[in-house]
Amino acid sequence: MAIVLMIATLVVLAGRLAQLQGFASSNYAEQAHDQLRRKSVLPADRGMIIDRHGDRLAKDVENRAVYVDPLLMVSDAQVTAAARSLAPILGRSENELRKLMTPKDPQVRFVYLGRGLDKAVGDEVDKLDLTGIGVLEERGRWYPKLTLGANFVGFTTRDREDNLKGSGGLEFAYDSVLRGTDGRRQIEADPSGREIPSAQSMEKEPIDGSTLRLTIDNDVQWQAQIEIAEAVRASEADGGTIVVMKPKTGELLAMADAPQFDPNNITDRDQDAIGNRSTGQAFEPGSVNKVITMAAALDRNLIDAMTPITVPSSIERGGVTINDSEPHGIEQLTAAGVLARSSNIGTVLVAEKVGNSTLEEMMRAFGLGQVTELDFPGESAGILPPASQWSGSQAATIAYGQGTSATAVQMASVYATVANGGMRVAPRLVDAIIRPDGVVEETARAPERRVISPETATTLTRMLEAVATDEGTAPLAEVAGYRVAGKTGTAKRYDAVSGRYDGYISSFIGFAPADDPQVVVEVVLDHPQKGGYYGGQIAAPVFAKVMSFALTSLGVPPPGTQPERLILSLDP
Repeated sequence: MAIVLMIATLVVLAGRLAQLQGFASSNYAEQAHDQLRRKSVLPADRGMIIDRHGDRLAKDVENRAVYVDPLLMVSDAQVTAAARSLAPILGRSENELRKLMTPKDPQVRFVYLGRGLDKAVGDEVDKLDLTGIGVLEERGRWYPKLTLGANFVGFTTRDREDNLKGSGGLEFAYDSVLRGTDGRRQIEADPSGREIPSAQSMEKEPIDGSTLRLTIDNDVQWQAQIEIAEAVRASEADGGTIVVMKPKTGELLAMADAPQFDPNNITDRDQDAIGNRSTGQAFEPGSVNKVITMAAALDRNLIDAMTPITVPSSIERGGVTINDSEPHGIEQLTAAGVLARSSNIGTVLVAEKVGNSTLEEMMRAFGLGQVTELDFPGESAGILPPASQWSGSQAATIAYGQGTSATAVQMASVYATVANGGMRVAPRLVDAIIRPDGVVEETARAPERRVISPETATTLTRMLEAVATDEGTAPLAEVAGYRVAGKTGTAKRYDAVSGRYDGYISSFIGFAPADDPQVVVEVVLDHPQKGGYYGGQIAAPVFAKVMSFALTSLGVPPPGTQPERLILSLDP
């Protein structure tokens, strides 16, 4: 019996040996081979974001991350010593580092102590040769101009796979274009982890992301940011924005916001600054909207610049009394005078010649009530109700920019259309996509659209020139040596939180040179509380500074011509 059992056992062992040597040998060999393979990701560089001159606003950098393996921190003394050594290098407190090194979960083997660090910082940590502390290479995002353009450039965060992803602005909108495709590398290593030089290796090269070339001019952007930050500080406003645009091409040279933030170091205090005011925050534009009412009347030959308009001290529409900003008796103004002196009453009388449906049609033709062609994340369309829904009072107030809302970019585009002879050119921010192989692909341009006739645009420009004079509401908008056409805005500010009107939106929008417009500048201040609130008081001077800088920066020469002086008042 024992012999039989022994023979059976030998047969089983022989079969198993045959399986190992023959049938399963390839499987075990493959498993052993797998244990010697080392796979790694070859990260693709994220594409850059550059201004119109190639100056970098965002780029990829090689960073370092410092981590701890808590299981290798075997004593309190070791933890304390490591925290003391790392604190000055990583810029974190000893107490904070000690907490990270001793997590509540005893099984945790990996905790970051710092990320996005310079290579030099990683080298310093390596030199310390601390047990349980390691340094990793990682790709990071760097914004070399700090706050410059942060409101539209945006920022990145990390996804679940720890890859950089766009989380705001253009970084988010063009994430798939900027991201690129990671490569892969596979090598064979010996049991100690060292690569075997003679062994086979496989490699798939990464494909870097594409670069975005913007229409932005960094110099103009920088000056606009300086001016709006100072204006917000001086007026104690809640915020502000400046838009600078080329009217003939729609190219945005600047979109500056205040407050600002640094995308390299976003903190909880920056939450109110994140986002792009120029496209995302709609406001009731006030008197800058009067240019559309006048355009509708001029384009249909209902008025001309010299049409006499009797302006009473007040009027009532829909049970609401409408006044001008300053009390007055009965005035005899021209249409040009109504615009130059920003008469609400006179504008309502002109709008009634136009009619509600025609005025709505003109506002939509200028681009209000719909998002622009920028397709920017979080862009607001503003509010423009159908004319059929306007109440008696709303029909009056919409004529002078209350009861409707628009973004700064929408309103800048309105004035760019007038400056461009009545042809609307869609705003542009991303000029081209530059592929990794250097091929430049210009972004698509929306078709131009005629909104008003050239004759209407010319007349309207002459009327707007009268605003920036001693006879108008904005003599402070004058730019030495240049003819300026523009309009002030002082609108009651609707507070969505309280559900009532509180404070004012102060603005000025204009273009120069008026006889050959090259630049449109818009300044908007949200809820100024010091130094006045009229657009001609606090927005017009900021406009003059930014316009002067832009014209000089772009090399636009003074025209050497004088404007035709219009009659504004028919009073004796």
